[in-house]
Amino acid sequence: MSTFMIHNFGCRATQADAASIRQSFLARGYSLAETDSAADLVLLNTCTVTAAADAEARDAIRRIHRQNPGARIVVTGCYAQRAPEELAAIDGVAWVIGNSHQTEIPSLVESESLVSIAGLAQHGSVPVQIVREEMRVARDLEVVPPGGILGERTRPTLKIQDGCNHRCAYCVIPFVRGGSRSLSPDRVLFEVRRLVDFGAQEIVLSGIDLGSYGHELSPRTTLYDLIPRILDESSIERLRLSSIEPMDVTQDFVDLVASSDRIAPHFHMPLQSGSDRILHSMHRWYRTAHYARRVEIIHERLPHAAIGADVIAGFPGETEEEHRVTMNFIEGLPLAYLHVFAFSAREGTEAGKLTETVDDSVIHRRARELRVLGEAKANAFRASQKGRTLRVLTLERRNRDWTPAISGNFLKVRLAGRWPRNRWMDIIFDESDTPLRVEA
Repeated sequence: MSTFMIHNFGCRATQADAASIRQSFLARGYSLAETDSAADLVLLNTCTVTAAADAEARDAIRRIHRQNPGARIVVTGCYAQRAPEELAAIDGVAWVIGNSHQTEIPSLVESESLVSIAGLAQHGSVPVQIVREEMRVARDLEVVPPGGILGERTRPTLKIQDGCNHRCAYCVIPFVRGGSRSLSPDRVLFEVRRLVDFGAQEIVLSGIDLGSYGHELSPRTTLYDLIPRILDESSIERLRLSSIEPMDVTQDFVDLVASSDRIAPHFHMPLQSGSDRILHSMHRWYRTAHYARRVEIIHERLPHAAIGADVIAGFPGETEEEHRVTMNFIEGLPLAYLHVFAFSAREGTEAGKLTETVDDSVIHRRARELRVLGEAKANAFRASQKGRTLRVLTLERRNRDWTPAISGNFLKVRLAGRWPRNRWMDIIFDESDTPLRVEA
C-alpha cells in the first residue's frame, strides 16, 4: 500500500482544498505516513500571495527531497498554477499540478498517458509532468466528505465560495483561482448538517471573497441570506466566518452576527493601508473613513468582538509619511490582531508593473514595525477580556500536558490537564499563558 503526506500553505481555502485531496487519496487505498521520510508520495499545496510564500514552498521541497530522495513530490495550489515551470526546475519534483486540475490529482499521478493535458519539463535527465490550464472558466467547488474534514481539524472549514472578480492591484489570486463561484444554499445546508452529524461543534465558512457569496447564483442570494438559514435549519453550535471585505460589513450584517450567540463575534476585515492615496493605488474600493466606520459599528454593537486586519507594508510609492499614517490609523482602532505582509510584486498584476518601488530593507523594517504594533494590539485585547466568562472549544492536544482551546472572539487559551478535543468548556479568562484550571 502506498503512503503519502500532505503539507498545506496559506489560507482557509487552501486548507479545505488540502483536506479534499487527502480524502481522495485515502479513498483510493493510500495510507497517511507518519513522517515525510516514510512517505512514498509527498504533496505540497502551495500559496503564492507573496514572494515569501513562494520561498517557503521551495524550501520545503528541497528539505523533503533531502530527507527522502525516493519520494515522488507533487506540487499543487496557487504557486503551481502561477509558475509551474519554476517549480518543475527544483530537484525532486515529479509533478506540478495547477488548481485547474487539483481534483484530478490522485488519478493523474497514477496515470501513464497524459499527452492531452500534461506538459513535460526536463530537469536534467528527470522528466517532470506539468498539468495546468488557465483559470478562465469557473470550476465547480469540491466539498470534502465530513469524515475526512473532521479527521484533520476540530473546527472544520467549509468552503462555500471560491475565486474573485475584483482586481486589486497587488493580488494574483483572481488569476490562479478564477472567477467567483458559490455553492448553492441548499448544498451548503446539506454539508453543514453532514458535518454536524459527524460531530462538528464549530464550522468555519470560508471563501476567497466570502462577502460575494451567491452573487452569481440564480436566483441571486447573499451571505446575509444564508446565515439565518444555517442557524434555523441546522443544529450547529457555533458558526465562524473567515475573512470578509469591509464594504460587506454593513450595520445589518453586524446586527445579524449580534443576534445569535451561535455566530462567533469575530470579524477579519482586510485593511491593507491606512493611507487613502495608497488604497486608491491598490484599487481598493473603500477609504479609511469607511473602514473606521465599519470597525466602529462592530465595536458599538459587539464591544468584545475580535476584529483582525491584513496590512501590506511597502506598496509601490508608499512614503515614510504614509507608513506612519497607517501606523497611527491602526493605533487608533480597537483591533485584536494584525496579519502583516511585506509587499512583493506578483507577475501579471498591475502593482507588479509599477516602477516607484520601495527598497526591500525599508519594506521589511516597516513590516517589523507593523508586527510590533500588532503584538501590542493583541496584548491589549487579551487584557481587555480578563475576568470575563468565555465559552471555549477544546482543540487537539498534540501530546502536551495542557489542552488548547478557542473562544468565540478568537482568544486562544490553555487549559490545565488533558481534555478531549471538541468539547465545550466555560472558563474565566486570564490573559497570561499559564494553563487555566477548570472543573470537569
